[in-house]
Amino acid sequence: MSWIREGELNLLEKISANVLKAGPMPKHVAFIMDGNRRFARKKNMERQEGHMQGFDKLAETLRWCKHLNIQEVTVYAFSIENFKRTQDEVDGLMELARQKFERLLEERDNLEKHGVCIRVLGDLNMLPLDLQELIAKAVITTRSHNNDVSEALLSECLYSNNSPNPDLLIRTSGEVRLSDFLLWQTSHSCLVFQSVLWPEYSFWNLCEAILQYQLNHKSIQKARDLYREHQALQQLEADRSCVAEHLQHHGNGKPVDAQRRQEALLHYTACREERVQEFVQLLKHKRDSFFTDLCSKAVLT
Repeated sequence: MSWIREGELNLLEKISANVLKAGPMPKHVAFIMDGNRRFARKKNMERQEGHMQGFDKLAETLRWCKHLNIQEVTVYAFSIENFKRTQDEVDGLMELARQKFERLLEERDNLEKHGVCIRVLGDLNMLPLDLQELIAKAVITTRSHNNDVSEALLSECLYSNNSPNPDLLIRTSGEVRLSDFLLWQTSHSCLVFQSVLWPEYSFWNLCEAILQYQLNHKSIQKARDLYREHQALQQLEADRSCVAEHLQHHGNGKPVDAQRRQEALLHYTACREERVQEFVQLLKHKRDSFFTDLCSKAVLT
């Protein structure tokens, strides 16, 4: 039996879904699934059962996302802070996560066919590949090209670089903080904080969050467009500054005509892009090698 619950929406849910889909829909939704332990206390059950119901709610939520044509879902399933809990609870969570995500991997083809993707993101400092150290080395290596390092390059270095940034981030349980989850990627996302505990999350809670996204869609899109324009202008000005400095240095202070400046700018921009892409490809190769080795070790154990 599939862990991702099959089944159609009821008539009222279908009508509501169609109404929502008439407006702008988020393509990528992130969830901070908070409130499992409080739910367990509320229902006088063991914490492990609360976590179990939380994972089952994720399966149900994925089904809703599929029907709403949400193409990608990212979930915050476990944080470094969770390791401070009792050993029994941590061990139980790890075993539960292993079982559920193994099922997800088994059903990957089914998920991809319906356009739903799960990414589990952890603390980068736990990985052998230290992103900050790698970038620092790149800066030192290319210090004569200090214009290469930009916000766009930093985005390329993240483990979520193959995904669009979330349009909508939802946190349940009434907490109004992000807990270091996707801080870079959600700078222009719609943030929705809902008081419902995660195991009690409903289709209507999701609809409410999407409606909030739709109400704020224009302002969010405008902010994103302005940010992209600002990034492009900032990069152009930095490139012009580097080219002007180079021409002045090699031209003994003599004036340079506009055509030569433009040709030098185009050449410099092309070279910068080539250097950046070489770095990104190197990073991707190291990252892929790490995960390949990790999967091989997991199979052997």
